Amino acid sequence: MARKGHTLVAVYIIMAAAMLIGKLEVSEAVTCSATELSPCASAIISGTPPSAACCSKLKEQKPCLCGYLKNPTLRQFVNSPNAKKVASACGVPTPKC
Repeated sequence: MARKGHTLVAVYIIMAAAMLIGKLEVSEAVTCSATELSPCASAIISGTPPSAACCSKLKEQKPCLCGYLKNPTLRQFVNSPNAKKVASACGVPTPKC
């Protein structure tokens, strides 16, 4: 039961951080918003396989990943071992920033 509580806290932290950061515009007309990656939250937190919705959003947000990595609040989630597994499973290479 405590594990589920930690997962919920982590999801809330991700969402709160994304709201504080706001949205960044990228030249490819993609609106960078970490909240767009919410379908990936359970896969990143628990290490479960990503859903099709997660992979779709991750591919959509690919131009934004360097910006997320530069943000100290989001870096830990984007650069975690589980996040790298999710990106790999979705066919999204780890960005070289």
